[in-house]
Amino acid sequence: MALLNQVHLVGRAGRDPEVRYFESGNVLCTVTLAVNRIRRKGEQEDQPDWSDLEIWGKTAEIASEYVRKGSLIGISGALAFNRWSDRTTQQARERPVIKVDQLELLGRAARPDEPESF
Repeated sequence: MALLNQVHLVGRAGRDPEVRYFESGNVLCTVTLAVNRIRRKGEQEDQPDWSDLEIWGKTAEIASEYVRKGSLIGISGALAFNRWSDRTTQQARERPVIKVDQLELLGRAARPDEPESF
């Protein structure tokens, strides 16, 4: 059996992207993504699921230019875990993150007076 680590999500950017440029010439863009779960009739609306995204290189530059809080985007990538030691307690910490391979710009930020449509 083949193993697979692939994530596909469509949702709205939770904030404007943050961009970092490195001396090596590499570019990193981070943004959060809010994704609503599909719900059945009569079910209570849940809070969205939030994911942290890491976007590198040319795709990061595109994201930093065009993605804004509320933008509808689609992503494909892989689930990874950033690991570090807490500076104060020295405890091991980890944070799930999606390393984005492909970014699709699907729509601008929704305005309050417009209903959401996909």
